[in-house]
Amino acid sequence: MSLAAETETDAALASRLAVEAGQLLVELRQQLFSEGAPPWEVKDSGDIASHRFLMKAFQALRPGDAVLSEEGADNSHRIGADRVWIIDPLDGTNEYGERGRLDWAVHIALWEHTQLTAAAVSLPAHNMVFATDPAPPLPPRRSDKPRIITSRNRAPYAAVLVANELECDAVRLGSAGAKAMAVVLGEADIYIHDGGMYQWDSAAPAGVAAAAGMHVSRIDGSPLIYNSPDAWLPDFLVCRPELAEPVLDALWGDRWRVHRDNGWQ
Repeated sequence: MSLAAETETDAALASRLAVEAGQLLVELRQQLFSEGAPPWEVKDSGDIASHRFLMKAFQALRPGDAVLSEEGADNSHRIGADRVWIIDPLDGTNEYGERGRLDWAVHIALWEHTQLTAAAVSLPAHNMVFATDPAPPLPPRRSDKPRIITSRNRAPYAAVLVANELECDAVRLGSAGAKAMAVVLGEADIYIHDGGMYQWDSAAPAGVAAAAGMHVSRIDGSPLIYNSPDAWLPDFLVCRPELAEPVLDALWGDRWRVHRDNGWQ
């Protein structure tokens, strides 16, 4: 290991690896499409290549850390570990397999003891990366009418409730990372998902969005808990801080305050 690797902060490492994995994915995608590969091959190849690249990097640079990856077998060792990298080597695999789509991402987050301490989300097709250090600035509000961002193919029930109550304009994108970063950029104001997801889908976006000053929670307002034995973490809310209370009111009324005040018991 080089001296640079030994002194590189976790946040810097997360950002660098998210960028490098993204570059690998861009080049691989171009090559496979130029060779006439079918979409399924592009998607599978991207998932595997990015996962292998990141696992090799962590083994070399953070050999004592555990890793929870979408593309790897879960290991009970992570439950007792002090440091766990939670990664999605290719978030938005379907979009990656479609020519011309830009809404896919690479997620890298570090969980230590009880919280996320470093995270990065790269949007390789846009040549952009967002990290916890330096954190993105909170963008100015662009419109009085909130913009809610949802999945390309379906509007989650929670998103429909919020959109109707707050009279939101709707924006659609693929990839959880792309949607969350749209809020961080100020291109949307609310991202809400209740259709089922895993820890690797939300960990890095949650870390970056929180560092940027956004409200981040589950859709009932409770905290997101990572490195739990079950990788399933089915819902996710990211929004501008001033919209958190209106969004949660639209979903739960006063019930979320009762749970909050009772410590989410």
